[in-house]
Amino acid sequence: MNRRPEGLDPAARSRARRRALQAVYAWQISDTPVVQVLEQFRHEQDMQIADLEYFEDLVRGVVTHCGDLDAGLVRFLDRPLDQVDPIERAALRIAAYEMQHRIDVPYRVVINEAIESVKRFGAEHGHTYVNGVLDRAALEWRAAEASARRR
Repeated sequence: MNRRPEGLDPAARSRARRRALQAVYAWQISDTPVVQVLEQFRHEQDMQIADLEYFEDLVRGVVTHCGDLDAGLVRFLDRPLDQVDPIERAALRIAAYEMQHRIDVPYRVVINEAIESVKRFGAEHGHTYVNGVLDRAALEWRAAEASARRR
């Protein structure tokens, strides 16, 4: 198994993010309470191969902080958030949550995971849009980390 010294399994985290993208997308389009969305995904998805704790943190975090996440994202968008493709919107919200509330995760990992998820589930060129938005957001939200990386 590919585990890091701190006990994290990057593949399980990636699967958790993909499942979270699907759950946030479902929440966005159905307006179903988050508890029901989480319960549905626990039963329907093969969650034993994903980091369930991280999955739940992402979904609950996005729902709890959605207003603040959206307010932060709109500064980096070229259109109103409700006009962003729902898959891209879900990926942006998850990445915004991770960048702002999960500082234990490097911003480059957050961006890469969002891009890969959108490549898998989104529109043909949606990943380039997500990349551009998150690159700009990282310069503000993770300024110290981004500037250290550029040196």
